Amino acid sequence: MALKLPRTIRLDPSDTFVYARAAEPGEWAVTGTFLFFGADVENLSGKERQAFRGGFLGVESFGWSTLVVVTEATAEERAAAVERLAEQLVARCGAPGMEAARPAAEEEIAFVQSLCDHPPNTLLALHRADEEAGIRESFRTLHQKVSRLDPARAFRVIEIDEEDGPAEEVDIRALAGRQT
Repeated sequence: MALKLPRTIRLDPSDTFVYARAAEPGEWAVTGTFLFFGADVENLSGKERQAFRGGFLGVESFGWSTLVVVTEATAEERAAAVERLAEQLVARCGAPGMEAARPAAEEEIAFVQSLCDHPPNTLLALHRADEEAGIRESFRTLHQKVSRLDPARAFRVIEIDEEDGPAEEVDIRALAGRQT
């Protein structure tokens, strides 16, 4: 079975104004939920709130991406992603050293790897909610609905599989007009 990991993807420029820092397309990604542990989630606003609600964290930039794409990876690429995330945990999150950061980075990479049990090029979306028991994550997959009888065309309807409840709607135009 091929090794698969999520990479950030940017289908349009919206991430660049929805988030304070957008991930670069093509970065390895983790959920980034650890950045919200202990945060006063109810008082997050604007771009921070949007990152909480639906952002994947790019390992290289520590920027956010609304979607990730399931991508085949080599063992070397996976190991490099773990190492880079560990470095980021030390530099940006206060981990006391690489010895402490590596197991945490390994755990984060293993978790997102478990989300990639889909064909390559499947898009994944994330929704976080702050609940009494803690932060709850739910994931959706977006698949292209294809029929061999359909003619080729630029746009197709996609089918969305939702694990937990309806998708949240976001008015991107309204968010773009806000300054945070």
